[in-house]
Amino acid sequence: MATPLIELAGVRKEYPSGEGAIAVLKEINLTIHEGEMVAIVGASGSGKSTLMNILGCLDRPTSGSYRIAGQEAAQLDPDALAALRRERFGFIFQRYHLLPEFTALGNVEIPAIYAGAAPGARHGRARDLLARLGMGARTDHRPGQLSGGQQQRVSIARALMNNPGILLADEPTGALDSHSGQEVLKILDELHAEGRTVIIVTHDLAIAERAERVIEISDGEIVADRCTARHRVPDTPRATALPEAARRLGGALSALPKRFVEILRMSLLALSAHKLRTFLTMLGIIIGIASVVSVVALGAGSREKVLANISSLGTNTLQVYAGTSFGDMRSGRITTLVVSDAEALAQQSYVAAVTPRVQSSVTLRYAAQEASAQINGVGQDFFAATGTKLTAGSLFDRASVASLSQDVVIDENTRSALFAPGEDPIGKVIIAGNVPFRVIGVVATNASGPGGGQNLTLYAPYTTVQARMLGTMVLNSITVQVADEVDTAIAEQAVTQLLTLRHGTRDFFIINTDEIRQTITATTSTLTLLIAAIAVISLVVGGIGVMNIMLVSVSERVSEIGVRMAVGARRSDIMGQFLIEAVLVCLIGGILGIATALAFGLVFARFSSDFAMIYSSTSIIAAFLSSTLIGVAFGFLPARNAARLDPVVALSKG
Repeated sequence: MATPLIELAGVRKEYPSGEGAIAVLKEINLTIHEGEMVAIVGASGSGKSTLMNILGCLDRPTSGSYRIAGQEAAQLDPDALAALRRERFGFIFQRYHLLPEFTALGNVEIPAIYAGAAPGARHGRARDLLARLGMGARTDHRPGQLSGGQQQRVSIARALMNNPGILLADEPTGALDSHSGQEVLKILDELHAEGRTVIIVTHDLAIAERAERVIEISDGEIVADRCTARHRVPDTPRATALPEAARRLGGALSALPKRFVEILRMSLLALSAHKLRTFLTMLGIIIGIASVVSVVALGAGSREKVLANISSLGTNTLQVYAGTSFGDMRSGRITTLVVSDAEALAQQSYVAAVTPRVQSSVTLRYAAQEASAQINGVGQDFFAATGTKLTAGSLFDRASVASLSQDVVIDENTRSALFAPGEDPIGKVIIAGNVPFRVIGVVATNASGPGGGQNLTLYAPYTTVQARMLGTMVLNSITVQVADEVDTAIAEQAVTQLLTLRHGTRDFFIINTDEIRQTITATTSTLTLLIAAIAVISLVVGGIGVMNIMLVSVSERVSEIGVRMAVGARRSDIMGQFLIEAVLVCLIGGILGIATALAFGLVFARFSSDFAMIYSSTSIIAAFLSSTLIGVAFGFLPARNAARLDPVVALSKG
């Protein structure tokens, strides 16, 4: 005798209720052979739907044996059960369970996608099935654009997509008018005539009589199993299946890229179908990524601005002053800082350049203009050592210093105060105190240097200022430019030792501009790190938001998940889709966040001339990778929850 297609022995199904359990099915014994058309009838709550769910491998019995084609279903893992649903069964639901984001054609194709069918093969078969069921003109319509009867036809076409041997129809006419219901029953008769096994669950005895065999169930027990007048021994061969290559399972390694592409496509469709929810989900990521990139750019820009300001004091320079500090009241009486100290320092191997400096406040006069200014007596190397930039004319040289020339270099502030707009100051003679000077050059205003950013500042040979204005050989300070290959801290120690030896005591102090730079940049970096940490926290909060929305999405889409599982989706397919959706949300959010940060930089540059944001490719790449990792990390839990849903529970919540 041939092995039964379906065989149940002592099947029992219980559900927990309080401290006990309720038995929905009690010791069910049932055998169904291939090619039969069977109707399972019973009142609501009799257990007929539960029995159908067990037959379709959507649910498992509490006890007993269920064998499909001789194979024990209890021994199969979830993916094997998914393969069984995908290859053996076609489900026709009372409420259709069509996915709203897909067209009629897209809904019909879903089982073939999970079966690994090639796009061309499945497109053609889906169109043929819809045309056969009278839906050829509606292939591009979405479920909301179809009537109930049309949606049920799409559901039937989906059930037939993988050419299953068994059709399970749960109240297939329950939601239809009488005319549409009769059409659906006629289709089921035709499918049965092709040799398929058809199992109909209904409460309508008139529909049940269309089957060859009627199984009546009451209170979880089979109370009748009879043949109708239509009963016959099936002898019609089954319809031709899809080519084996088109029906090959997607579990093989070679099929993984195709599965990924299909899951990616379905994920994009799901996201585009709920645009507002998708945008709100990624909003936290957008804000977090934009904050991180912008803060790093602001930090880099402010650091460069600080370094630029410090460089105006001179790069790698040591400023030697008389006294113990700027507040030393006795510094004016110290006369040991002299030109010979500068000459001695110039002979040292660690020194690149040395320039003495003296200062004096003077009254400037030119034509009818008069202003207070500060004149700085410096050496010819002063401008290079302090990074002062020439904007017009020339600078004085060593010969000018040696000859006590009355040449002077003025800054832009002095130029604006003494000369008319557009007037060339080069070659003009100005009076500083009682000494006439000829202007030979103009330099940029040194905001951090002698004279400050608002004062009028002049630069003349220190020999001229000493001899013609101050009448003393004492220096106010000496600027030492340290050689590039020498550490400024070591050079500072060497200068201290040399001058202490020459003076016999330490009556001077040294300002190391590199220490200032290091202190300020360290402070800037610390503040940048602090703000970046706050931005990272906002990024993590955004990730948690993604997880929460995805968890809500899982609860909203349980019916969709149930349908996908019913038509053969593996747990890995469900998990992959939700995980890809989370990653896509974070990736797109990351790209939009980076774009937002760049747009903020353009706006910032338009309204701020003080300094510009400096974007780091490292921070942008890190932000992009972070958005990906957030999608994986915070999308894993919702994806796992979706994959672990029980198909029958998911379908019952639809």
